[in-house]
Amino acid sequence: MPMLEAKDLTVSYGRLEAVRKISFSVEKGQIVALVGSNGAGKSSTLKAIVGLTFPSGGTLRYEGEDITSASPANRVRAGIALSPEGRRLFGRMTVLDNLLTGAYGVRDKTIVSRVLDEIYALFPRVLERRKQLAGSLSGGEQQMVAIGRALMANPRLLMLDEPSLGIAPKIVAEIAAAIEQINRDKKISIILVEQNARLALRLSHQAYALEHGEIIRAGKGSELLADPFVQKAYLGV
Repeated sequence: MPMLEAKDLTVSYGRLEAVRKISFSVEKGQIVALVGSNGAGKSSTLKAIVGLTFPSGGTLRYEGEDITSASPANRVRAGIALSPEGRRLFGRMTVLDNLLTGAYGVRDKTIVSRVLDEIYALFPRVLERRKQLAGSLSGGEQQMVAIGRALMANPRLLMLDEPSLGIAPKIVAEIAAAIEQINRDKKISIILVEQNARLALRLSHQAYALEHGEIIRAGKGSELLADPFVQKAYLGV
């Protein structure tokens, strides 16, 4: 049974269909990439999964349960967390306080303490900056905090929306290594949305290419990396 299964998922904003009857699944322990250009429907798909936007059609099942109409809070409690595009930190709060906002639904303080230590080990810069205001950090450091905040919810399914956007290549490499480590060591399934298709396909076990709200290619990340259409459309080959 897949951890997450979307069937004929449709997301609309008024008359505009941002996502049109897409079907895909995420197995436990997988990194699944969604790649495509701006407006392809990637972020709308993540918002539908976490409950920030309710689907206008189709179904979502998570660990065997229908969550199509579940509240965002219940989805987070069930183990789904999102690190959004643009990071969306509270700039006038400290790094530590930003991290702790991600743990608002975790009642076991020992889990909060353990996950916080794991984040500091994963991102030593976050430990160093924990008392600074989040707004004073570099873009790369803010992204580390945003990922850490999502991890504070102690998720089983972590969704990352454009984690490399606007970040220096050296920091992108650090974040890519952290994504692999989160998946490998914590056994967390990940949905990775990226315009940097080469990075996303390299990291992923399974991948889907979206255009105009529809899935136009699907397969292993390595298969899409070798696909001539994908190479021409997204990789500049």
